[in-house]
Amino acid sequence: MAGEQKSRYLHYLELVTGSLEEKKRWRQYKARVKGLPDAYRTAVEALERYLMHFGPADGAEAMTMYEDLADLLEQSAADRTPIRDIFGDDPVEFVEAFMANYPLGQYRARERARFTSAIERAAQENRTTR
Repeated sequence: MAGEQKSRYLHYLELVTGSLEEKKRWRQYKARVKGLPDAYRTAVEALERYLMHFGPADGAEAMTMYEDLADLLEQSAADRTPIRDIFGDDPVEFVEAFMANYPLGQYRARERARFTSAIERAAQENRTTR
């Protein structure tokens, strides 16, 4: 009974605060970023800000994306790969290609579907009122 209450409590806590496992993964990711040399840390933090606004994933998918980003920058730092060799001349092109490897977040997928459906309804209404 006590274990059941605890798991019920954790369930409700996660409903309010989000997944505790994802929070743990986020803290681990941030520790990895903090360990990067300055130039690589600056680059990954800039990319992180961009992904927070335009990234395709949320929840566990987002954490996978950030962990992959940390892997890339850690390996690049270890190999002493110049920042421009990683990101190229157009960093936006790089990040867009990077994001394309991850699924759309549930919220964005739902909103895209809602938008597409609304436009389809409007187009049908437009055809019938001509």
